[in-house]
Amino acid sequence: MKKKGERSMLDRLDMRHPLIQAPMAGVSTPELAAAVSEAGGLGSVALGALDIPGAKEAISKTRALTARPFAVNLFCHRPARRDHAREAAWLDRLRPEFERFGSAPPDRLAEIYESFRASPAMLATLIEARPAAISFHFGLPEPAQLQALRATGAVLLATATSETEGRAIAEAGLDGIVAQGWQAGGHRGMFDPDTRDERLETLPLIRRLTGLGLPVIAAGGIMTREDARKAMEAGAVAAQCGTAFLLAPEAATSAAHRMALANGRTAMTRAISGRPARGMENLFTAIDGTDAADYPIAYDAGKALNAASLVAGETGYGAFWAGTGGASAIARPAAETVAAISP
Repeated sequence: MKKKGERSMLDRLDMRHPLIQAPMAGVSTPELAAAVSEAGGLGSVALGALDIPGAKEAISKTRALTARPFAVNLFCHRPARRDHAREAAWLDRLRPEFERFGSAPPDRLAEIYESFRASPAMLATLIEARPAAISFHFGLPEPAQLQALRATGAVLLATATSETEGRAIAEAGLDGIVAQGWQAGGHRGMFDPDTRDERLETLPLIRRLTGLGLPVIAAGGIMTREDARKAMEAGAVAAQCGTAFLLAPEAATSAAHRMALANGRTAMTRAISGRPARGMENLFTAIDGTDAADYPIAYDAGKALNAASLVAGETGYGAFWAGTGGASAIARPAAETVAAISP
């Protein structure tokens, strides 16, 4: 017996398998998204870190590789709060790390990622491109944006880390909720990163969200068919996997990131970007990020430090985002991962 909303959503997206590839900025590629969609799941293209030309190119490349539906993902973070004293203090905090490589922190930091909420140009791009599904991270678009996107016929999804966020998604009239458990890799999708995080793991979070009237997609710690099955039993209609695809040949995961997965130890940190995010433990995650500059301003500093270290051959300052199941990731084509995990 199918759960409420499951078939309608999966049928709209022509999904043969209830498996979604997580949109991983900097790692997921058109090739990865297309391979997952071709295998009967739903591939995702991360647009949050791209400018308009980059977003158009990513969508175009994916369409050239598959005629099947795929999703795109946007960041809906609040615009950064500029605090020059705080930013200067954070750069001073990182100065010794830069000096290890004969470098110095940048003189000033930039807001490197524009929020979708403040981007009429990205909205126009999506209206023109008409992707089959659109997902949102860090919050929700403005009501007028949602209305415009709903008119395209796209399935609209958003990440929730709590019941409160899930309720906001339901009240906004979206089509589904991505339940991001504490085990998930990458950035926490919290609407407000300064509120208390309940740190709910995936299965308990699913159970809290299933009564809100929307299909729930499980995300976090899903590496095997048994993990996906347990998520379905808890009430999810599909599973979203990111870490499980990191070793796929279609992914843009760097060699250092691939090697780091084997140690299996992850940490939640603000130090790299200014927002809580889970990645493999390394030299950067060891830095206390409590007083980091606001997101994504801190990320500008993080990327500069990583660039300086790479010149010297040090890879330990990379943003090696991954979930708690990183050590069990398998190097195989994306289609094989879809087949292996789909319940």
